[in-house]
Amino acid sequence: MNVNLLKRIITSLILLFILFVSLFLNKILWIYLLIAVSIISFYEFNNLIKKTYKRKKNKIYLFNLISFLYLSFFIFTAYDIHSNSVISLLFIILICVFSDTGGYVVGKLIGGKKLTKISPNKTVSGCIGSFLFSLFPVLIFEMQKNINFQLIDHNIISLILICLFLSLICQLGDLFISFFKRKAKTKDTGTILPGHGGLLDRIDGFIFVLPTSFVLIELFY
Repeated sequence: MNVNLLKRIITSLILLFILFVSLFLNKILWIYLLIAVSIISFYEFNNLIKKTYKRKKNKIYLFNLISFLYLSFFIFTAYDIHSNSVISLLFIILICVFSDTGGYVVGKLIGGKKLTKISPNKTVSGCIGSFLFSLFPVLIFEMQKNINFQLIDHNIISLILICLFLSLICQLGDLFISFFKRKAKTKDTGTILPGHGGLLDRIDGFIFVLPTSFVLIELFY
């Protein structure tokens, strides 16, 4: 097995363990995890902005302010959803996980036409794979009808539309960070995760999906 692939697998398993322990063990652990993730993400994004704008301090300060406010909102929304329904939060996380997995697997296996110049590794086939894989949580939900999804409509059509929409947000979040990586002329946002790069590389979609989910919940549920 490729050494880098082995590192990716081990790192992913450790991250999943930390995530599930924080989700189901204690609310305090969850908020600590959110704060830690946000601090690291802020630091990595700040490095991208510094490389992109270099001596343009006003732009650096502006982006730092925006990212600080946004990540604060991210912490609030992630904690609020967790407080109301851990199962709903898990459902949203699974959409992100399957969407990312589908994009990676299908993109690698099929390849084909590039999706955009912003991220040369993204393909049209990978984008379609992300949408298709994001529907797997619906199958899991349908097999577990006894689970109470407090904040999620039980209508299967609504669930499918939610999955596809959040997969779109997840992919746009990925492209958003890729745009700044391209401008900064760097491959990864950091080196904290062996085999993966930076933390922001792994959660770029997630940090956009959770606030979006919060808004959807507030508007429609």
